[in-house]
Amino acid sequence: QVQLVESGGGLVQPGGSLRLSCAASGRTLSRYAMAWFRQAPGKEREFVGAITWSGGVPNYANSVKGRFTISRDYAKNTVPLQMNSLKPDDTAVYYCAAAEFKGWFSDSAMSYGSWGQGTHVTVSS
Repeated sequence: QVQLVESGGGLVQPGGSLRLSCAASGRTLSRYAMAWFRQAPGKEREFVGAITWSGGVPNYANSVKGRFTISRDYAKNTVPLQMNSLKPDDTAVYYCAAAEFKGWFSDSAMSYGSWGQGTHVTVSS
């Protein structure tokens, strides 16, 4: 129902910043939760954060809280992920995901039915 496309990945040095973007299209977007996940080589997919399509208070994983910010860019119809103070452990493929909002945010990948193809983020000197 929802089509997602991530962009903005690349190489950045530790301590630097990067801004990812998730472009969404489809039906009933105002009733969806939008989430970011990441997956490093050899590790399971990890919840990063989520926000409703209509905006509001986002939810973050403890590993990124205070460094990452999820928001809504209404002019561009996207969900940006602003990443600051990046660390080598942040290196991963970052995915955008969507699910119907049921009143709470899920940190489980199986709760999300729509996924983008991912964008690579490498934090290295």
